[in-house]
Amino acid sequence: MEEEEHEVYGGEIPVEGEMEGDVDSHQADVDMSTADDDAVKELDEMKKRLKEMEEEAAALREMQAKVEKEMGAVQDPASAAASQASKEEVDTRSVFVGNVDYACTPEEVQQHFQSCGTVNRVTILTDKFGHPKGFAYVEFLEVEAVQEALVLNESELHGRQLKVLPKRTNVPGMKQYFPRRFNPYAGYRIRRPYVPPYFYSPYGYGKVPRFRRPARYMPYY
Repeated sequence: MEEEEHEVYGGEIPVEGEMEGDVDSHQADVDMSTADDDAVKELDEMKKRLKEMEEEAAALREMQAKVEKEMGAVQDPASAAASQASKEEVDTRSVFVGNVDYACTPEEVQQHFQSCGTVNRVTILTDKFGHPKGFAYVEFLEVEAVQEALVLNESELHGRQLKVLPKRTNVPGMKQYFPRRFNPYAGYRIRRPYVPPYFYSPYGYGKVPRFRRPARYMPYY
């Protein structure tokens, strides 16, 4: 078998192992560069998503603050105390007027209490349909006018006797409790305490089986 001859021009023939090593090192460099590019892309995507989440959280906080501000849920304790004090001061200068005629106007109520002092405001409460509820609040500029207005209790306006009382200050979160009046005509019902039975019925609580009488035997005639 004849040996094949290789012609070489201007250099030596490279060794086969060295060629494979150069190819492997080049491939490793390409893989490392590709991995670095992928890591940079993932890092950029994570930063982008983190920035979007921060923007969404800021938008939600801004929206929540806006809603709470509109609903009045967030209130400074100092301003709340000041508003409560001013409300109590206004209530000390106001009276409650009950049994007001439905056709009565605020001007007529003002004229009725004009002799007691300077009337600052008259408020006739109405329901959701705009119909008067039959009572009103009269606010004076002077505290002494309240005592003068109480003298007009049971005075008549439009043929009705007015009920004039000092206005109460409603405390937020406090509900007045009115106990039930004693009725002498109502019977006394004493509830017996529940006593558990010695054994429980297999048919359920408070249920008993229905027993039927056996039919009498009647022979044919």
